[in-house]
Amino acid sequence: MISQFFILSPRGDTIIMRDYLGNVPKASSEIFFRKVNFWDKGGRDAPPVFNVDGVSYLYVKDGGVFLVATTRENVSPSLVLELLKRIGGIIKDYCGLLSEEAVRKNFVLLYELLDEVIDYGYPQNSSSEALKEFVLNEPTMLKPSKSKGDAMFSGVGKGPTGVIKSILDTSRTEGKAREEIFVDIVEKISCTFSSSGHVQTSQIDGAIQVKSYLTGNPAIAIALNDSLVIGRRETSGSVDYGGYGRGSDTVMLDDCNFHQSVSLDRFETERTLQLVPPDGEFAVMNYRSTYPFKPPFRVSTTVDEDPNSALKAIITIRITPDFGGDKAASGLEVVVPMPREVARVHCELGRDAKSGAAGQTWDWQERARRLVWKFKRVQGGLEHTLRVRATLSDGWGPSIKKSIGPINLQFTIPMYCASRLQVRYLQILKEHKSHQPYRWVRYVTLSNSYVVRT
Repeated sequence: MISQFFILSPRGDTIIMRDYLGNVPKASSEIFFRKVNFWDKGGRDAPPVFNVDGVSYLYVKDGGVFLVATTRENVSPSLVLELLKRIGGIIKDYCGLLSEEAVRKNFVLLYELLDEVIDYGYPQNSSSEALKEFVLNEPTMLKPSKSKGDAMFSGVGKGPTGVIKSILDTSRTEGKAREEIFVDIVEKISCTFSSSGHVQTSQIDGAIQVKSYLTGNPAIAIALNDSLVIGRRETSGSVDYGGYGRGSDTVMLDDCNFHQSVSLDRFETERTLQLVPPDGEFAVMNYRSTYPFKPPFRVSTTVDEDPNSALKAIITIRITPDFGGDKAASGLEVVVPMPREVARVHCELGRDAKSGAAGQTWDWQERARRLVWKFKRVQGGLEHTLRVRATLSDGWGPSIKKSIGPINLQFTIPMYCASRLQVRYLQILKEHKSHQPYRWVRYVTLSNSYVVRT
């Protein structure tokens, strides 16, 4: 049972608020925002669950806004966090996207939905499709931005950069709305590299997500790689277990699970998923792989004493995108923790012959003791260098080199799939000859934990 639910803007303004039990202070949103902003002097984020004065705060951050639940009860954290994620998904399904502006323009609709999702603090119904029966208000749709759009869909395929569409479009304007279906393979990769550049641990957590705007909810078929192997089963000696770059087409997954609407009759023989997609966005298949894969970025660092001064160190960081030049990563952020002996830094951005230093910035965050190197866009195959001159308070010592790092990378790579899982075809099983719905298949790889030890 939860006591309150509220949505906060990035500045801490309360946009949506529901108090179910009245046993939590009215200023809980202010307490939460202050605690999250000043959680740790080292710059670390607040955990998704924390307690202040007997009140538990559980939150997720999506689309730049905070979705928060409070309670004094001993609730299951995973259940509440899943509920918050589902509420975020419902907002996306009905408003087209989750953002501060979308929430503000549709607050009447969202209160209507929220009253159906949670009743007196208890979760009741989190199905976007089932909630349509109880919704009377129409969503106010935002105009698509002319910018690159959100990180997940920017530059993905030849389709639109962002999808701002409500599931009510097909149910209330049947025959008028544009019929289309999106299938996205989204992978979050985790890698840990040793100081010599070798991969120590690696894992892929992926999902095949579907968002359908088809009238009549026709059945669809999603065909995956013929060579897909699930589980650590015996295979022929010719199979290269994730041996990237050696000509193997086999895709190896440790395990997976499917949405309840999926029929697996053709999966074992043809690697084809059949289903009748419900309204809204949902995961058809979740999977995990710990087989070796080709890391998208290689990072190397050198730390040396400045020959001209014992109070300075020279740190050189090189980053090489290890994917084709036809692809580009967006929002690359390289975070380099620095030891307490570093008083200040000055950086020189290396200029590649083709791309130069355009789109690169660096920021020394003295309070958090870390250097942040940012790229708007990184083309595959082009090496970039950052030369750092660090001024030391206590002079050079062997501990300086050991105290730098580990380096953390955050990035998004559209149309790149680390596991090499692919959709061979997307078929709508009951198409009308008079019209052909639009079908989009897109791929995106995100960093989950990409750590390079120095």
